[in-house]
Amino acid sequence: MTDSMPTVGIKDVAREAGVSVGTVSNVLNQPSRVSQQTRRHVEQVIARLGYVRSESARQLRAGRSRVLALLVLDMGNPFFVDLARGAERTARDAGLAVMVCNSGQNAKEEAEYLDLFAEQRVRGVLVTPADPSGQSLLRFRRHGIPYVLVDRVAGDAEGCSVSVDDVAGGALAIHHLTGAGHRSIAFISGPPHLQQVQDRRTGALEALAQAGLPPHALQEVPTERLDVAAGRDAGARLLGLAERPTAVFCANDLLALGVLQFMYTAGIKVPEEMAIVGYDDIEFAAAATVPLTSVRQPARTMGAMAAGLLLQETGDQADEHRHEHVVLQPELVVRGSSLPAR
Repeated sequence: MTDSMPTVGIKDVAREAGVSVGTVSNVLNQPSRVSQQTRRHVEQVIARLGYVRSESARQLRAGRSRVLALLVLDMGNPFFVDLARGAERTARDAGLAVMVCNSGQNAKEEAEYLDLFAEQRVRGVLVTPADPSGQSLLRFRRHGIPYVLVDRVAGDAEGCSVSVDDVAGGALAIHHLTGAGHRSIAFISGPPHLQQVQDRRTGALEALAQAGLPPHALQEVPTERLDVAAGRDAGARLLGLAERPTAVFCANDLLALGVLQFMYTAGIKVPEEMAIVGYDDIEFAAAATVPLTSVRQPARTMGAMAAGLLLQETGDQADEHRHEHVVLQPELVVRGSSLPAR
């Protein structure tokens, strides 16, 4: 067992460099106030001693954190990875860091993370809510920490939001399938309580009606999660339906890839016997065995715009900030998994 090295403090640097603590502080925080010769000398001492300043202490003195928190439903979903990259790029350009957390689509874990963010006094929070009641965010408001909803429209004027028109996205998918001749379509929905799932279903039903088809032409197959395993399970249930549909619209690409895997295993030809459309257009969609048709969401743009709104609300011009609700439009990307029905 080895003894731990003593922590080097700012006083140690000042003593070794033969300057005042104030001079060292200026080198770290306001280098323009120190001559170039002195700055280089102090920086050499800092490097030699291995001094690392306490960011938490600096933030406490400044009264403002340099960390944003991002809480998403599932970091196993590449859509949220891309969203995080967009948020991180915007934050880094502003000299801030992003702490990324995963609620696992679980309301209890979401509440626990929000409590942690309050304890850490993060500068602001980007969140895709998992709690359908909204109680977690309602409690979080009392801490006075700004937040922006991502991939969800804010239902009130308490904060900003950046989302995609999921009703339009669901309609795009079904218009494509009915236009290809399909008259019996399954909807692999994921957890029904998620607003995104509800909106995509609404858009799908609207498109069915516009095509002159009854609501029961859309057979809903709910799943507890939005992942590949849930998609494989849904694919098995799909083939067990009394009236097997000729096409399937999935609430996200991971579900669609799971359905595609199961169809391949079961010997069902895609798209000849079963057309498949996903949602999100993640990177793996185009690389699937049968390239996946998908409704594209601009994930990185969403993350970047949400972080930008949060920075506006927490920056020097915060008093002039007005809450915005940005709704982006989805785009259908057609690939080999949804050729016209025979």
